[in-house]
Amino acid sequence: MTTEQSTLPGEGSPDIDTVTTSADAVPTPVPTGARRASSVQAVDASFADFEVRPEIVEALAAAGISHPFPIQAMTLPVALAGHDIIGQAKTGTGKTLGFGVPLLHRVVAPGEDGYDRLPEPGLPQALVVVPTRELAVQVAGDLAMASRKRAVRIVQVYGGRAYEPQIEALQRGADVVVGTPGRMIDLLNQRHLKLSRATEVVLDEADEMLDLGFLPDVEKLLAATPPTRHTMLFSATMPGAIVAMARRYMRQPTHIRAAEPDDEGQTVKNIRQVVYRAHALDKVELLARILQARERGLTIVFTRTKRTAAKVADELVERGFAAGAIHGDLGQGAREQALRAFRHGKVDVLVATDVAARGIDVEDVTHVINYQCPEDEKTYLHRTGRTGRAGAQGTAVTFVDWDDIPRWGLIDRALGLGIPEPVETYSSSEHVRTDLDIPEGTTGRLPKAQRTRAGLGAETLEDVGETGKRNARPAGRGEGSRGDGSRGEARGRGRGAGRGEKDEREAAPRREGEAGTSEGEGRSRRRRRGGQDGAPVEATADAPAGTGPDAPAPGDATTEGSGEGAARRRRRRRSRGGAGQGDGAGAPATGDAEA
Repeated sequence: MTTEQSTLPGEGSPDIDTVTTSADAVPTPVPTGARRASSVQAVDASFADFEVRPEIVEALAAAGISHPFPIQAMTLPVALAGHDIIGQAKTGTGKTLGFGVPLLHRVVAPGEDGYDRLPEPGLPQALVVVPTRELAVQVAGDLAMASRKRAVRIVQVYGGRAYEPQIEALQRGADVVVGTPGRMIDLLNQRHLKLSRATEVVLDEADEMLDLGFLPDVEKLLAATPPTRHTMLFSATMPGAIVAMARRYMRQPTHIRAAEPDDEGQTVKNIRQVVYRAHALDKVELLARILQARERGLTIVFTRTKRTAAKVADELVERGFAAGAIHGDLGQGAREQALRAFRHGKVDVLVATDVAARGIDVEDVTHVINYQCPEDEKTYLHRTGRTGRAGAQGTAVTFVDWDDIPRWGLIDRALGLGIPEPVETYSSSEHVRTDLDIPEGTTGRLPKAQRTRAGLGAETLEDVGETGKRNARPAGRGEGSRGDGSRGEARGRGRGAGRGEKDEREAAPRREGEAGTSEGEGRSRRRRRGGQDGAPVEATADAPAGTGPDAPAPGDATTEGSGEGAARRRRRRRSRGGAGQGDGAGAPATGDAEA
């Protein structure tokens, strides 16, 4: 095997070098400033062969990991030698341990030789920046697994959770900090997060952070670390802004691409691609039948909008499936509950938006279903990359609406899928049953005998002390797949947030039933008065807005409404109603959050 050295595509400067290596070969480190093709060593070498700390090797072996994947094997020798790295590989190929193992190898834990000689023991030695909360939890878990035999203190900091526990953890001492840019910047500005001793920095899913607008925050974090830091940047794609940031903040980074010898396409070769042109009114029925395919394991259903994710999850629960949802309008506690239930097998269908599910790595995901066509080829790759991970087989099914045909054509051409015209498909189409091995006679409802999973309600909803969001349940209509008729939390609870999907920048929702804005009160009165001629007197402006246990009984209000006082209240109501109508005539229409 050979390795090729070249400059990064689209860039002419020689200060970023590229090592493109096939999957069965590993580049050995070469001197900084002179990256040249060199001899390689076999990928079947174990982690111990790379002279990684024995404790890390033991911890990985205990988790059943002994041999590195190609991106890990190519990264280890370069990273352990202290060279900056740009790692680029298809999603699902093991990038986390690619940077996690060298990072942990270079971190000194309390009680180990050299810890007391650190300039400021207790300050973070390593920083891992990721775009989403779910990915922060996942990466921190992988690092904790690999450092189980050592006393490395790993602290997670991300939005949606209370500040106090994170601040206390930092004050007790942290060796590795994993988190999202927004919360890190907040803690940095409050001087609770000190990065002056963070000599190891990892930027994971850098292209996604660019898409979410986090690049200025990332640059501020990098500026707060020592200029002599060791930086590793991992990204599925390399937009120009990422290349520019690498040139500014990295020192002669080696650009490593992992490629399979016989895999020329951009999609992972062990993922089967199935595309149907589906009708919007038939999608849920079609989805429900596909979810009953033989040999189907855990499944992620992707939507483009938060509202669709909530609706589809509710529909599936109604049809007997154990489903949960993850999207930006849910509180952090509810999002983590749904993801834990999915990992533990209590639900086997996770309905998610693109941002919320970015980077999620769950074992045994056999199917990914694009309920709505992805925006572009990059989104398609990230969605389908949730299955077929670590060499496993997977199936990706995409529904394309009639209106999405032009968009799909662009995706197909960009990725070379060879499916420019998806076949017109309905839930009753025979080819769906044969394509996906669906039993004959399958309907759109899961038979009661097959409703064996515990459901979302079986997973504890943790109180995370979250900021700005309520602990709304992902699937608002039910708790599981047992068909017990329970309806769980109110549907739409927690949809008061801002419109953006950016994890760290979603607006805080209004509390339900919270008084305090005259505009909101005016709207409530107008709704109560609609068609109210001859209605009981209790529906007046002076009546309490709520209908809970503290509200007065209707009889009390009627009794109070007799006589002159009632007439005054009626006149007052008419006056306010008229004013309210005048004020509200030019008010902008409200969205789903207030519906």
